[in-house]
Amino acid sequence: MAKEVLRRGYEPEFKREAVKLVKGGLSSSQVARELGLKSNMVSRWVRESKADPTHSFPGKGIMKPDEAELDRLRKEIVKLKAERDLLKNVWSAPVKQGHSFRSATRFASMYPACL
Repeated sequence: MAKEVLRRGYEPEFKREAVKLVKGGLSSSQVARELGLKSNMVSRWVRESKADPTHSFPGKGIMKPDEAELDRLRKEIVKLKAERDLLKNVWSAPVKQGHSFRSATRFASMYPACL
């Protein structure tokens, strides 16, 4: 059985302070040594902070506004596809049973198009 390796998490405020030390003139390797971290981790935090200073390190389970919007739109797409498929089935069922399109409107009450 493989041994689980736990990842160590850091608070957003801790990351911001480390980035602030680097921006203050220390090298990322010096800051990493002082805080007991690997230098590549501090360098990554600096890159993330430069890429999006206002929304860097949002915290665990919190999405950046762009990511939240993408997630909302993906969920909406799934919902719309389900509604579309339901409507396809509603209007194709009477036709498959040998009824004309005019008679399909009579069957609309039998096949409600709501979720």
